[in-house]
Amino acid sequence: MKRFHVHLGVPDLAASIHFYSDLFGMPPTVIKSDYAKWMLEDPRVNFAISHRGARVGVNHLGLQADNAEELADLQQHFAAADASSLVDETNVSCCYARSDKHWVRDPQGIAWEAFHSLGDVPLFDGSAATEPVRAPASCGVRPAAHAAPATGSGCCAPATAAAPVKATSGCCSAA
Repeated sequence: MKRFHVHLGVPDLAASIHFYSDLFGMPPTVIKSDYAKWMLEDPRVNFAISHRGARVGVNHLGLQADNAEELADLQQHFAAADASSLVDETNVSCCYARSDKHWVRDPQGIAWEAFHSLGDVPLFDGSAATEPVRAPASCGVRPAAHAAPATGSGCCAPATAAAPVKATSGCCSAA
C-alpha cells in the first residue's frame, strides 16, 4: 500500500518539531539535527520537515511505495503526467535513506517524488558535518548527532528540475 509523502522546509526546526508533535499527538519517528519525520498511520502519511536550503514551505510532495512493483507503477503514472520532466534515480542517498526514486514537476513547478526506501544512511546527502539536534524536551525524543544543515540545498530533488513558480495570491489563507 502506498503512503502519501509531504516534505516542508522550515526556518526553526525545534519549534516545528514541537508544533507537529502536538498536532499529530506523537513525537517524530526520526529526528536529526536538520530533519524530522513522522510516519503516520491515520492518515497514512510520511510527513517530513527539514532546515535545509533557503526555501520555507512545501519542499516537495510524493508517494512512497512499499515495494519495487508499486514504484514501477508510480513511474508509469509520473511519465504519463509529464514525461519531459521525469527524472529516474536508483540507489541514491537522501533524507537519511537509500532509495530508488522518480521525480516529476507539476504545472506549478512543485516537485513530486515517487520512491521506495531500500535502507537507512547516517547522513542527509553526503555532508560529513555533524551537530547535535536541539529538539524541545517536551517531544520525548532523544537527540541524535548527524549532518548539520547544508546551505543552499533543498531536499534531494534533481538539480535539473525547474524552479517552482511563485503564487501571487492564495485562495484559502486565513486573514
